[in-house]
Formats: sequence, C-alpha cells, structure tokens
Amino acid sequence: MTAVGYVRVSTPDQNPALQNDALTAAGCAKIFTDVASGARADRPQLIAALDYLRPGDVFIVWQLDRLGRSMRHLIDTVKALHERGVQFRSLRESIDTTTAAGRLTFHLFAALAEFERDLLRERTTAGLAAIAARRARGRRGGRPRKMTAEKIAVARQMYASQQYTVDQIAHTLGVSRGTIYQHLDRTAA
Repeated sequence: MTAVGYVRVSTPDQNPALQNDALTAAGCAKIFTDVASGARADRPQLIAALDYLRPGDVFIVWQLDRLGRSMRHLIDTVKALHERGVQFRSLRESIDTTTAAGRLTFHLFAALAEFERDLLRERTTAGLAAIAARRARGRRGGRPRKMTAEKIAVARQMYASQQYTVDQIAHTLGVSRGTIYQHLDRTAA
C-alpha cells in the first residue's frame, strides 16, 4: 500500500508548502502538484497522480476543494478510485473512505461545499442586479464627491481673487491640491 498525495494551488504566487507538509506528515511517498484552477479539467499532475495509483493505494489530499470544486467531479473521482481498489483520504475534513462512515462523511461534505458555492453565486448575482437597478434609477456607486458645486464655486472665487495659494484653498475646503487643480483646469478649458 502506497500513500500518494495531490497538491493544488490556483496561482503561481500561492505557496504549496502547507499542503506538502501535511501530506508528508500523513505518510505520502509521492506527491503530485498542480498550479491550476480547481474548475479546470486539464490538470496534468492530477491525471498523472490518478494514473500512478494502484489497487490498495490511498490517494490523499489536504482538503476536498484541492481535488475538485464541483460535487459531481468529487463524487465521480472518488467513485472511480473506489472501483479501482484505491482508497481516498482528505486530511482537513477527516474523511477516510476505508470506512462506511468515511464514505458518508465524504458525500455530506461534498454536498455542503456545493451548496455553499451555489449560495455565493446567488448572492453575487443578487448584488450585481441591485447595482444595475440603482444605476437604472440614476444612482452611481462609489464614494460621494468631495467637491460639491458650492465648493467648486468657492475655490474658483478664492483662486480668482489671487489672495490665496492653492495650498490654502485646498486646506480651507478639506481636499488635496490635485483636486483643486483638477477643478481649476476645467474652467480654463
């Protein structure tokens, strides 16, 4: 029986050391590492890891989402492993498919993970719809502008009087020098 590990990070700047250390501590003799999104089907190191496995081996991941992001993919992968006589372990969720309880736990965690992603997707869609509705009513997002029409008029009067420096005008109105110059430049154009 050989323990084989699989590590996945989404971007090259992420460090796989935490996953590697956990898999090494779990007794993995060989560890395969991918730098790819979990949603991608073309993960060469995952394919290599699955090809490397033999009956009686244990395939270990640090966390379920390292193997796949969809419930269907997770279940299909673990089912295919089981059919080949390969067991599956996820260290973070304490899932071990060598037991009936471990198989049940795997299915529950996979279903909850999928549910959480669906909720996140729904909240994002609802938030985008709310932004579109506000825009349709003429509202813009972002911070309110510091320079109101009244402040712009005061800044122009102060500047035109030639009694105040731009620093003094900015300090009086509570804005930066650049903001004052931006609004003064508009009058010249």
